Parts: sequence; C-alpha cells; structure tokens
Amino acid sequence: MAQHYEKEPAQAWITTFAGTAINLCLGILYAWSIWKSALVNTDKQGEIMSGINAGWAYLNNAQASTPFSLCVIIFALLMIPGGRIQDKYSPKVGATIGGLCLALGCIIAGLMKSYAGLIIGFGILGGVGMGIGYAAPTPAALKWFGPHKRGLIAGLVVGGYGGAALYIGALGQYLIDNFGITGSFVGLGVFFAIVVIIAGQLLKTPPADYVPPVPPQKDMTAEQAATKAAATTKYDWEAGEMLKTWQFYALVLMFVLTTQSGLLIIANAKGLMVRAAKNLPFFMANAWILVSYGGLINASGRVGTGWYSDKIGRVNAYTINCGISALCMFMLPYVIASQSVFLLFLVVGVGYWQYGGGLSLMPSFTADFYGPKNLGFNYGLIFIGWGLGFFMARLGGTIEDITGSLNYAFYISGALLVVAVLLARITKRPRYASQAVVSEA
Repeated sequence: MAQHYEKEPAQAWITTFAGTAINLCLGILYAWSIWKSALVNTDKQGEIMSGINAGWAYLNNAQASTPFSLCVIIFALLMIPGGRIQDKYSPKVGATIGGLCLALGCIIAGLMKSYAGLIIGFGILGGVGMGIGYAAPTPAALKWFGPHKRGLIAGLVVGGYGGAALYIGALGQYLIDNFGITGSFVGLGVFFAIVVIIAGQLLKTPPADYVPPVPPQKDMTAEQAATKAAATTKYDWEAGEMLKTWQFYALVLMFVLTTQSGLLIIANAKGLMVRAAKNLPFFMANAWILVSYGGLINASGRVGTGWYSDKIGRVNAYTINCGISALCMFMLPYVIASQSVFLLFLVVGVGYWQYGGGLSLMPSFTADFYGPKNLGFNYGLIFIGWGLGFFMARLGGTIEDITGSLNYAFYISGALLVVAVLLARITKRPRYASQAVVSEA
C-alpha cells in the first residue's frame, strides 16, 4: 500500500543537498577557460614552458578547446549507462564511481604534462566521471518530490554543477599561479575524490511504495490545476516507449540549442574579459573574475529558472530564457568592441543564466513528459542533446583561429537560440501518456 506524506521526509533534502555537493566537484568543466588561457600563447605555440610549468608546451586555440569538447560529448554519452546504474543499483554507486574517475583523470592530466594527457585525463576520464557521476543526484532527488517542486529541486541539485566555477575559477587560478598547471590538476583531483566519496554515501532513493506529497488543490486556481495536469503525466514511460514519440527528439534538439551558446561562452570566458578590458589593468590581470561570476549566474539560473518554471510553465520559462539570450549573443561583438566591462558582465550573465536554466528545465521536462520512475535512464538519453551542443565551442575555436575573433560564432549561436524558441512553442507532452493514466486507476 502506498505511503502518503504531508511533506517530504528529511532524507529528501539530504539527498538534494548531497547531490549539490557532488556537482560542485564535477563542475570543473565550467572553469576550463582558466586552463585554456594558461595553455595558449599565440606567440609561442609549441614552445616548452619554464618555471613551475616546465615540461608543458603551448597549444593553439583549437587544440586547447579539444579536451573541453571531448569531455562534453563523453559526459553526455556516459549519462546513459550512468542513468542505468542510478536506476538499477543506487545513486551512491554511480556518484562514487563517477567521482573517482574524474579525480583520476585530473591527476593523470596533471602528471602527463602533455596534450595527450589532457585528452586522456580531462577529456576521456573526466568525461566518463562526469557522465556517470552527474547521472546519480538529480533523478535520485526528483523521485522524492512532486511535479510542483521538480523545477526547484532540479535547479538546486544541478546548481552545484554550474556554481562550481564560482570557486574553482579562483582556486584553479591560485593553484596554477603558485603550483603550476600540474599542481592545480593534482590538487583538485585529490580534493574531488574526498568530497564525492563522502557525499555519495548520503544519496538515497525513496522506497517503492513512496508517494510524493502534493499541494492541496485549494492552493491553486482551477486554471493552474488544469495546466499542471495537462503538462504532467502519471504514467512512467519505458525508454523504448519514449523513443517512439517525436517529443523525445524535440527535447534532444531543444537541449542542443539551449546548450551550444552557453558552452561557447564558458569555453572562452576568460578570453572575453581580456579582450573587453584592454584599458583596465585590474580586470586584465584578474580575468578569472568573469569565470567565477559566470559560475554564480549559472548556478543562480538553474535555481531561479527551476523555481519560476514551476509557476509559469516549462515552455514559457524556456522561451523567455532563450529569447533574451539570443539578443545578448547578437550584441556580444559590439559589447567587446566597446570595451565596456559592465556591459560584458551583463550580456555574458544572461548567457550563463539561460544555459544554467536549460539544465534545470530539461530534467523537469523529462519527468513531466515521461514520469519519474525511469528518469535516470530516460534523462540520460535526452542528455545526449547537451553533449551535442559541444560543437559550438569547437567551432568557435576554429573561427577564432581563422578570423582572430569569435564574432561569427556569436551570430550563429544567437540564430540557433531563435530556432530553439520556435521549437519549444510547438512541443507538447505526448498524448499517449494521458491515455495511459487509465492503467493506474
């Protein structure tokens, strides 16, 4: 017999915040521009570095973008087996395996002191660790909560991943300056292993007969109640059923489109600051500030978007985020040329917010469309869209090597966000789900 609760048990919130802690480690990806800047010097490509970075060689922009892009696509692909591990075994198993893979990858990247080491350590092992580890916390937390809190809870958990750059940006720069590139990777790898192993043991899924609490209908207007019912299924779709719906492919594409602009900015954040602050020595010397600021806004966008998507609906939240972000991407070349640091923080902040918001919206879309029971595996399949968004970061590096700027990449990215808005407006919950509710009556 199902157990009904007036409010979520304490374990629901323990799982939520343990998941946030895990993602605060896995989110090193979003501080990659710190290492990219240390590895790139257009005047000394191929030369061997000296001092605390002895043994390392300078890379070009495309090379320095490759470990990041590879990590993104492997991350996305490993979300699928990671989701299966979470659903079949337990989230603590997935989180622990993922965290240890990431830690080992960072240590290998640091000790090998080479482009190959960055590919193997950060790109491959880092991507494996992030994919398996990231697949564990969000589905585990969402299973404790009803549809009325899915956006907020998803935002809190994935907010850790986005917020990681807030401290890793500053910490990574400090470690590079004082202990070199090798010391920064090794030190962070050891730290990540400790945190993820501890936090991973706190992740739990609810018992099979658990029923998440829902707010009384009297707290909602009739229109709000009808909207919630229309947007949410009570049927738990299997992956095979989900793959037969066109909405699955629409969600994957929506993920690609909301991701590509964010990854373009994330991969180049420090460089954008250097270009826009040519006449401001403080910001030139402390360009990592934009990376950390981006982490704060990224995390805030996940929590904030998750919260207001519970109020105004997922599609409306997605539309607002992508529409405003498109305008900012079109404006970025002019903002950089104006050398206004204030405007740079403003438009880049919108880009980070939109990108972070997408990562709280998409698991909520998946749960609303296809149910929470198989969310780990189902969301892992939809998360492929996030990985495919890597193309813009790689394309941006190539465009920058050819033209000397990212302007054309920004214009392309903005146009794709406009397409995202149009796609979101026509994507509705699969009709079969509403018919399948009969099986639960």
